[in-house]
Amino acid sequence: MSELQRAVTPCERPRSFLDLKTFVSDKRQGITPVTSPGDDHFLASRRLADLLPGPVTAGVVALEAGRGAVASHPADEFIIVSEGAITFQQGERGLALGPGHSAVLPRGSAFSWSTQGSTSIIFMRCEGGKVGDGNIVPIDQVPSLAPSAGPAAELLLTPAPACRNFTDFRAADETFTCGTWDSTPYHRVAMRYAHYELMHLLDGSVTFMDETGRSGTFSRGDIFLVEQNAQCSWESRGNVAKVYAIYRPA
Repeated sequence: MSELQRAVTPCERPRSFLDLKTFVSDKRQGITPVTSPGDDHFLASRRLADLLPGPVTAGVVALEAGRGAVASHPADEFIIVSEGAITFQQGERGLALGPGHSAVLPRGSAFSWSTQGSTSIIFMRCEGGKVGDGNIVPIDQVPSLAPSAGPAAELLLTPAPACRNFTDFRAADETFTCGTWDSTPYHRVAMRYAHYELMHLLDGSVTFMDETGRSGTFSRGDIFLVEQNAQCSWESRGNVAKVYAIYRPA
């Protein structure tokens, strides 16, 4: 399967933020992808979130106890285990992921996988890009964070925060990046997201409000996606840390 194809056209609605843990648990949500005969279960057992057509897809891989193998992964893909556990094997190199653990499966990577029971894996996939060395990249659970730029001053309603970042994965064309970020509290006005961003909150909480007035607060352990072209504000009243996956068009 060279790409995830949607079985229906996504409905038109204002772009916003999506609670991906709720998406996992509510099987009424989502779109069934078109698959090919012989696709490995890891590629075929998926439900897609309602995103606009383009290079980014997101959703859930739903697996039962079993095993399989992918000869060549079709895209750069960030994954995070929501429930259960999965083990990947590349030659003598193994990687076990439990709830809240994440990794990047690069385009062209070959691997086998196994699960011992029901497992739900949230993913964000970015089509295109170049084939690299093929090694699965785990997201460091104890990253060495370094100071990084914060929000633009003209957007801030509070003093500028202190931000730090560590990048685990960066695609060759620099459109897809994954890593860990943290920040002191801040509040900013709504801005248009020129990118997709999946976030897994490791600490703290953040409240978003979109252009329709819809608001949502996410806390430690939550996994959510802000869509490209969403108009969202941000308010965090305490320190926040997150794992992120970002697709930013060149």
